[in-house]
Amino acid sequence: MYIMKKLLVLAFMIAMMAGSLSARDRVSRDVAELPAAAQKLLKTYYPKMAVNHIKIDSNLFGGADYDVVLNDGTELDFDKDGELKEIDCGMREVPSGLLLKTICDYVSKNFSGRKIVSMDIDSRKYEIELSDGIELEFDRSGQFLRIDD
Repeated sequence: MYIMKKLLVLAFMIAMMAGSLSARDRVSRDVAELPAAAQKLLKTYYPKMAVNHIKIDSNLFGGADYDVVLNDGTELDFDKDGELKEIDCGMREVPSGLLLKTICDYVSKNFSGRKIVSMDIDSRKYEIELSDGIELEFDRSGQFLRIDD
């Protein structure tokens, strides 16, 4: 029993050390360092907007996450494949082409006059924030779930 506890503590310590060594951040301004899907999204929706900087989060198991900040303050987060995970436009509107049509339709019908200013995407849902601070959750098919408190 005592040896088992020691082994568990040792395994935990090794895992913690590996985690702290795994992330190597670096900063770039070179859009060519982004995956192709992220480059395409930027060219499509922000063709004239310059990139202020890109924070590249390398992880232990290969790949990286990319945090892009544009000169207008828009922040976009991409996964290792260049898929959009999050966008925050400040008080500007998220480009409608990045949103599911069902989400746009729901917001225009139920929250008329408000803009979608940020979106967080995960494997189960979309979370959006409106220009007045209201946060809404939708499932992956764009069906409304709830107002997030």
